[in-house]
Amino acid sequence: MPTPDNPRDSRREAALGVVYGVAAYSAWGVVPVFWKQLRHVGAVEILAHRTVWSLLAFAALTLVTGQLRALGAALRDRRVVGAMAATGALVSANWVLFIYAVSVGRVLDASLGYFINPLLSVLLGMVFLRERLRPAQWIALGLAAAGVVHLAVRAGAVPWIALALAGTFGVYGLLRKVVAVNSLPGSTLETLFIAPLGAAYLASLHARGAGAMGRVDLRTDLLLAATGIVTALPLVWFTNAARRLSLTTLGFLQYLAPSGQFLLAVLVYGEPFTATQAVSFACIWTGLAVFSADAALRARASSVARTSLGM
Repeated sequence: MPTPDNPRDSRREAALGVVYGVAAYSAWGVVPVFWKQLRHVGAVEILAHRTVWSLLAFAALTLVTGQLRALGAALRDRRVVGAMAATGALVSANWVLFIYAVSVGRVLDASLGYFINPLLSVLLGMVFLRERLRPAQWIALGLAAAGVVHLAVRAGAVPWIALALAGTFGVYGLLRKVVAVNSLPGSTLETLFIAPLGAAYLASLHARGAGAMGRVDLRTDLLLAATGIVTALPLVWFTNAARRLSLTTLGFLQYLAPSGQFLLAVLVYGEPFTATQAVSFACIWTGLAVFSADAALRARASSVARTSLGM
């Protein structure tokens, strides 16, 4: 997060960061609307198109932003290459799960997964990074776990879409945190590994006369080609926000995405929202409130401490 010497510049940068952050998370919140337009195309075929078009979009953005050198350095680092191959597989799984959830009318499950994700990330940090949890974080995790268990017991089925989305994205975030590679070169490298598989799958479909592109209508062709921009642009906005805002502010903004998905599911798509789901969501939302309040209080205490030290 930059700290310009001029307070006015600092405030302007922070305000711009909020604009970028709201744009990114709002885009992720309403993206089910886009994927709904492609529900006549199979989820795996959409994923294949998304990998290919995303590679083109990320490569173009890497070139435009002058990060080709950083991409080359990442390609020469075996540890980074291995990690990006793994994150590419994880993000592919996350993408296809989300597309599938939207296509079968399970947007509510998807929103549940992304509400769970911040708390799962804390748990992963404790297990793999030896981060110590504060009492409030333990309470938040307990409430989230209670919500998931309640849903599984009362509904008679594990909410696998939500848990799989939270799990794949949580482990993805963990790997991206521990590997020294910038956001855009890293995303380009990820898609560089998975796009050839997507291209091969699309080639096999078209060889059998089964692919959607060029065989349905122009609207479908344009939507499939737009999957790259739909993937890349919110990430660029998010990166610009992350450079300008504190993690605490970003932490609050991140709930815009699952909130948007939740509202779409219930108010627009008419997905059933049962009493059992209401109790489970209430547990998770309460956990998130505890988690966010704890983060805000610690950030405020840290700011006061720095001020008292003249920093």
